[in-house]
Amino acid sequence: MHRRALLAAAAATALAALPALAAYPERPIQIIVPWDAGGGTDISARIFAAGLEKELGVPVNVVNRSGGSGVVGHAAIANAEPDGYTLGVASPELAFLKTVGLADITPDSFTLISRITVIPAGVTVKADAPWKTLAELLDAVRKAPPGTYTASGSGQGGSWHMAIAGLLASQGMETDRIKWIPSRGGAPALKDLAAGGITMFTGSPIEGKALIEAGQVRALAVMGPVRSPVFPDVPTVKEAVGSDWTYENWFAFVGPKGLPPAIVQRLAEAGAKAHASAEVQEAMKARGVQPLWDGPAALATFAEEFEAKAAQVLRRLGLAKS
Repeated sequence: MHRRALLAAAAATALAALPALAAYPERPIQIIVPWDAGGGTDISARIFAAGLEKELGVPVNVVNRSGGSGVVGHAAIANAEPDGYTLGVASPELAFLKTVGLADITPDSFTLISRITVIPAGVTVKADAPWKTLAELLDAVRKAPPGTYTASGSGQGGSWHMAIAGLLASQGMETDRIKWIPSRGGAPALKDLAAGGITMFTGSPIEGKALIEAGQVRALAVMGPVRSPVFPDVPTVKEAVGSDWTYENWFAFVGPKGLPPAIVQRLAEAGAKAHASAEVQEAMKARGVQPLWDGPAALATFAEEFEAKAAQVLRRLGLAKS
């Protein structure tokens, strides 16, 4: 009898979930991006949202909520009503905002659905900069007083800050030898670079594709394990200076904590189909981002491991507050 009671309860729970699953979504969905338009997170989100909209049959609108080194947007996602109508595309900052002392936000603050893209960091300078190679630039940095050169691309302690700090450490230099200028994302940092306000952009060269093609900025290297298919003539850091340092950013489809299981299932299934569509895959690859769909369970495991690794790196670089 006990077994029958358990089976009956399970069946009732499953049936109770069906109406919510069948009805959702009934109105437009908002996807929050914690960075300004035109950056890597935004590019990935907008391509994915277009595919998701077709799968769900309702408008999926991307809204940029930048500021506070990613805190504003990530907090807006985490604090949203868990009804499936406010979701987000988060950046790796969700795993170390607490570590760097900016906000009490961790992967546990969200419902994790899947990573959607991965893109490598790089080093991009103004087109008329005197350095033709990464080796020349790093040699200049090494010889000049600390703080002479500046870099930007994310908030203080953000992904692109970790990228350049790690590269400097790999070359035997202080992690803060290049002065970090916090920004609201890759797009505004690239505008500042083109205007001569900073020395280098250390986010993904993919974010600067339009400016590179327009001849306003120039990529010196990528921090991925292999060259970018979009910029096949740009060497890896390994090729440029012999360093094994790599840094790849990732962006994840998430919701506020407490999303009902039926809605998570609907979003995971629709998201997987949208992500696998030829139109989404081709659009991502054309922009130079690597498509990736790993699903809720795999993302939860990855986020936990990444949080621990990021904390170790940030402590080693002197950027951790906890």
